[in-house]
Amino acid sequence: MKLRLTFLALLITTCSAFSQLKNKPELDENFMDMGFGIFVHWSLDSQLGSVISHSLVGASDTYVNKYFNELPKTFYPDKFDADGWARLFKVAGAEYVVFTAKHHNGFCMWDTKTTDFNIMNTPYGKDIVGELVKALRRQNLKVGLYFSPEDFSILRKQGHLISRKGPMTQITANKELFAYDKVQVRELIKNYGPIDVMFFDAFQAKPMAQFVHEIDPNIVVTRGEMNTPEQKIPDAAMPGPWETCMTMGTQWAYKPTNETYKSGSELIEKLIEIRAKGGNFLMNVGPKPNGEIPIEQEERLREIALWMYVNEEGVKNVRTVPTIIRDGDMWFTKGKAENTAYVFITGQKDWFKGFRRSFHLKNMKATANTTISVLGQNDLVVEYWPENTPTSRFIQHKDLLEISISRAQRLYNDKIWPNPIVVKLTNVEFIKK
Repeated sequence: MKLRLTFLALLITTCSAFSQLKNKPELDENFMDMGFGIFVHWSLDSQLGSVISHSLVGASDTYVNKYFNELPKTFYPDKFDADGWARLFKVAGAEYVVFTAKHHNGFCMWDTKTTDFNIMNTPYGKDIVGELVKALRRQNLKVGLYFSPEDFSILRKQGHLISRKGPMTQITANKELFAYDKVQVRELIKNYGPIDVMFFDAFQAKPMAQFVHEIDPNIVVTRGEMNTPEQKIPDAAMPGPWETCMTMGTQWAYKPTNETYKSGSELIEKLIEIRAKGGNFLMNVGPKPNGEIPIEQEERLREIALWMYVNEEGVKNVRTVPTIIRDGDMWFTKGKAENTAYVFITGQKDWFKGFRRSFHLKNMKATANTTISVLGQNDLVVEYWPENTPTSRFIQHKDLLEISISRAQRLYNDKIWPNPIVVKLTNVEFIKK
């Protein structure tokens, strides 16, 4: 009898596993093609410059009451320009944008019927999610929504301690919270669809992922279904899809003081590393309480924009090189359906316009049909230096492929470009050492 019960339990577990819904394979492939997205962390506590939502954990009753009752009265993002955001994200080379529709605090940035704790009950009184979704679509950007199932406003109403770890914080234990979240997610999908991407930020996110698959199988669920390392890049390549989400500075939401930003070059090199390892880079911005993107963040977006205008071919619609992702200062990706290699050359100091440098590749071999070029330039002319012919060249030696390239395109007025150059090699053979 015991054996029969054990077999029955195993059968039920197996059937349950088979019933788990997943992202459609073709949507996963499309997601892997995109490469670069923008994360937006924004809520009413941007007025304080605090960590988004988490300042409520461990806070006094006075702080909590002021947060829920007073902060909505002063949230007035009158400088919010959805079209301006979308144009900036588009020019930066992003393919999708993930916006915090509701963070852990429970404040809804859309016109919801589920709670009064939302953007419509502020002096601004306009539907932020609705405005942004329309603007993103006008720029042909994929629409993504971040949603936290761990709702501090509901925990507070239920009389539970505000925390992310506790017996009733998760939807797997708190049925009332789960039901509430499902109504909100259904409302978002119905009112603002089609939604392309959903990001569920919870320790127990899989039930929400399953719910989304049930009501709209054409949505890609990231966190809740795939690996989404936060503020770090995996040590090695991982099979896709996966996505690293990372801040420009140290905080997700707007931090007006005591902030330290990564440089544009650092962010570009992180994008390169993530793509070489097979993931997407979801890079965060934290708007000011008036709706503007801080100038420090805009500066970095525009530095990335220039680099992506030149080099996005090596970033989008690519996969990992099966034999190597890195060799010293060089990172590699390959065309999705062909033996085209993209070589990202980093760590080059003071490479003046028109000068030539050589590099050696040990894990690929040229063929009779191989061609070489530098992304963004025509290899025909160096401005104000007509006797300089900047043609890209390669020589196949016995054990390595030597490439010789010039940095011919003038991108900065001082003629020195500090960011990585990308070399395209077609019809190569990848060699496993």
